Amino acid sequence: MLAAALGIAGSAVLCATKMHDAPSETLPTVAGVILGLVAGATYAMYSWSAHRLMNRGVGRAAAMGAVFGLGGIALMPVLLTTGAPLIASAHPMMVGIYMALVPMFLGYLLFGYGLTRVTPSTATTLTLAEPAIAALLAVEIVGERLPAIGWAGLAGICASLVILSLAPATQARTPEPSRSSELPIGQEV
Repeated sequence: MLAAALGIAGSAVLCATKMHDAPSETLPTVAGVILGLVAGATYAMYSWSAHRLMNRGVGRAAAMGAVFGLGGIALMPVLLTTGAPLIASAHPMMVGIYMALVPMFLGYLLFGYGLTRVTPSTATTLTLAEPAIAALLAVEIVGERLPAIGWAGLAGICASLVILSLAPATQARTPEPSRSSELPIGQEV
């Protein structure tokens, strides 16, 4: 709980660093934060669903494929209405293929492997490293400037990850068989 609270607070502070810009930037920043919260909620639901399927005996690949397949079907209307630039020329198409195969397919293949080893809450909290790494890359590669409050947000995320990595309850629990399944048919508890 402490790791999740620190991670969420650190992420919120990191988002708030953008709020010091011109007032015209406030509405897009707030909209971005709201969309980020929606994405986070769906990501948590995805992690929980995949982990639950795996705990019920569904294979890792089948569980991940089912969850992604349903998500892909849900996104088809978005693709149909906004996807024309993706296939307009070879360069955007190649970028799309790369994004689908390397960060998405490989990343979620590894994430699915991780879900067999840790709880969904731990796996989801670990993904807080993503905005921290993105902020660091923006500073180093793109040359963006991060104010002191942004560095404080990064410190909160890092503290969250340290606490999570040191916590003893990071292993996924395998469900114990129920006592009723061990009793002969017709015998009550």
